[in-house]
Amino acid sequence: MRLRKRIGWGLLGLLSGMLMLPEAALAQEEAAWDSTYRPSTYQVQVDQFRAYPNSRKDIIFLGNSITAHPDWSELLGNKHARNRGISGDITYGVLERLDEVTEGKPDKIFLLIGINDISRNIPDSLILENYKKIVRRIKAETPSTELYLQTMLPTNNTFTKFKRHYNREKNVAWLNNELKKLAAAEKVTLIDLHPHFADSEGRLVEAYTHDGLHLTYKGYEKWVEILKEGKYLK
Repeated sequence: MRLRKRIGWGLLGLLSGMLMLPEAALAQEEAAWDSTYRPSTYQVQVDQFRAYPNSRKDIIFLGNSITAHPDWSELLGNKHARNRGISGDITYGVLERLDEVTEGKPDKIFLLIGINDISRNIPDSLILENYKKIVRRIKAETPSTELYLQTMLPTNNTFTKFKRHYNREKNVAWLNNELKKLAAAEKVTLIDLHPHFADSEGRLVEAYTHDGLHLTYKGYEKWVEILKEGKYLK
């Protein structure tokens, strides 16, 4: 059975169909996903990013809403920091707009992406493949840029707003482990954010989030602390 470009079906869904499981079981096990999904503000924001001047001194923060929410230049006290996060974005969206990021040959790129892919049922293996494509394209298109892969953060299911994102710890753990392997194989720096944000039960620390997914100011302070202590911004 061929994996379509626009709509993919989870492996369990494929096996269920092949085994002629009852309709109720099929409905439960099928996991439709769409690689063409883009947030409503995606094109407007990409157009804005393309209009901004580039500099080889730029420090790019690339990702989804977790990256998009703060003003990184003020947060870091660094005029070269640039926010290239788009709320709701997925790895396919980052690949589509990656040329805008690499064309300026920035000094550094900090990448954090994937939780929206998971929430939209994109298979973990394909998220990993997209990460590989992103890493290899950055290395090829701007070899002088320092690339930092950041592990995905935990979520907190004691909140109720983002139910599709919660309880995906196994997906996050698998992908974070694979990101460590990818960083080692591709000789790029891995920043392991996850353990710094997890409480004793593996949930996103309550003080660091206001909805179980996104960060509070304390959460961003913690992120900056990690970056500065690791001397990733020197």
